[in-house]
Amino acid sequence: MRRAAALPLLLACVLGLAGCSLTGGGAGPDQDEATLLLDFQPNAVHAGIYLATARDFDGAEGVDLDVEVPGSSTDGVAQLLSGRADFAVLDIHDLALARARGRDVVGVMALVQRPLAAVLAQPSIRTPRDLEGRRVGVTGLPSDVAVLDSVVAGAGGDPDRVRRTEIGFNAVPALLSRRVAAVTAFWNVEGVELRARRPGIKEFRVDELGAPSYPELVLAVARTTIQDDPELVRAVVGSLRRGYREVLGDPEAGIGALTEEEPDLGRDQLERELDAVSPAFTAGARTYGELDPARLETWARWEARTGIVDEPPVVAQAFAPRFSTAGQIE
Repeated sequence: MRRAAALPLLLACVLGLAGCSLTGGGAGPDQDEATLLLDFQPNAVHAGIYLATARDFDGAEGVDLDVEVPGSSTDGVAQLLSGRADFAVLDIHDLALARARGRDVVGVMALVQRPLAAVLAQPSIRTPRDLEGRRVGVTGLPSDVAVLDSVVAGAGGDPDRVRRTEIGFNAVPALLSRRVAAVTAFWNVEGVELRARRPGIKEFRVDELGAPSYPELVLAVARTTIQDDPELVRAVVGSLRRGYREVLGDPEAGIGALTEEEPDLGRDQLERELDAVSPAFTAGARTYGELDPARLETWARWEARTGIVDEPPVVAQAFAPRFSTAGQIE
């Protein structure tokens, strides 16, 4: 057994320091235990993770994988570095910011191959240039400003003339109530919900207006995990890659795995989300989960140019692409 994780995780759940375990029923005698912390509440982008555990692809690799939903204040990077989580799904911007602060976390697999960030706007907004002089809701995260500025500038507008206002993570109600002309949000979740509730909502994706194509969500680990147990990393990545390939071939199975664990999730909404996001699972990649160093170098330069971080992340240190491609670990 790699570690006796059950008691610390139970205490963390009780204290509200980590999310509650959703999957995994106890490791077998020849299995390692591992925990995976999601980046957000479960949605269709996580379908491959849930299907991998539902079909015991993790067990086939010798791992008992517990999937946890983050609490409202959970920091995935802190959970990795403290040992409370072995794996975490991170927004790539959070990974860049963590590394800029000296926190040695490493991306080992891409969940999607393109940005999920977008500016979602009222039906009356014809182009992002129309946002000049208007109020646009942002969460307050540094990446929001970069996304908004890129989209407006990419459409020929002046980002400095946009009136930014912080709305937290309330993009849907802010736009539906017409408090703002637009919001920064994820097109695969909030965008899907908004278009269902208000047909005509405009969607301006950042990689279509100024940003390069980059993997928005990555599976990350602490570097010590790679050093101490590379076979565990290989096993978990292998099981998740298999899960996502199965979802691409059988979307209904992915939806079923999600709703089995999270029965309160709306099936219709999940189906719309998966229809929207599934092309992003492999867009431009040779294989599911690939981390392409050339694309990541382009992203790193954009990350610094837009002010998310001061210096471009060093791709060779921030990512370990060998785990997400076929073949032996180097």
